[in-house]
Amino acid sequence: MSLLESAKKAAAFRAVDECVKDNDVVGVGSGSTVVYAVERLAERVQKEKLRLVCIPTSFQARQLIVDNDLSLGDLSRYPQLDVAIDGADELDSNFVAIKGGGGCLTQEKIVASCAKHFVIIADHTKDSQVLGEQYKKGIPIEVIPFAYVPVINKIKARYGGEIQLRMAKMKAGPVVTDNGNFIIDWHFPADKFDWKDVNTNINLIPGVVDTGLFVGMAHRAFFGYADGSVKEKICPA
Repeated sequence: MSLLESAKKAAAFRAVDECVKDNDVVGVGSGSTVVYAVERLAERVQKEKLRLVCIPTSFQARQLIVDNDLSLGDLSRYPQLDVAIDGADELDSNFVAIKGGGGCLTQEKIVASCAKHFVIIADHTKDSQVLGEQYKKGIPIEVIPFAYVPVINKIKARYGGEIQLRMAKMKAGPVVTDNGNFIIDWHFPADKFDWKDVNTNINLIPGVVDTGLFVGMAHRAFFGYADGSVKEKICPA
């Protein structure tokens, strides 16, 4: 296991151990760090006989839950979650996160919004003072395919920066989300932004489904290091 993978595993295991208890309904996020969280959930179910219901944020998360023989639920039956655990591409000092590098941002945000506690797990490279300090791939925005060009133009006119339609790597054409939409990635200029206002204003553009800005959502974050240590951060009130 690489040093970065060891860091991810340390953060995921610590979060599951501290934040999940018997009879919880658990939101299961997407991405590489969440793989270790699901591994730990399965271990605890086996050893401690925990009774959990897991709500996926994506097709990937659903498969992880099924493959690890965990109880699969959905928001129609469990609209209120005890905790949601998910990765992040970056988290700043104000607990604003960028998510959506894997293209699952809308479902991740819905699940997180239904949880009493939203917990972020990541390796230490995702811990920043300001957004864009370490994560250089921009803010993902899910858009209706019909509207992606007007949306791009409106964001650039208001905020500047560069925006690209995210293209698939193993197929011809753009990335298509689990919801059948496109992802655009906004490489914002190095200005000081009020991310709450930015998130609100972009979401008001017709054709935008949601942004990868998670503002005022996360309660705790666990950042893992290669030596197995974990730094915990708690959102300021």
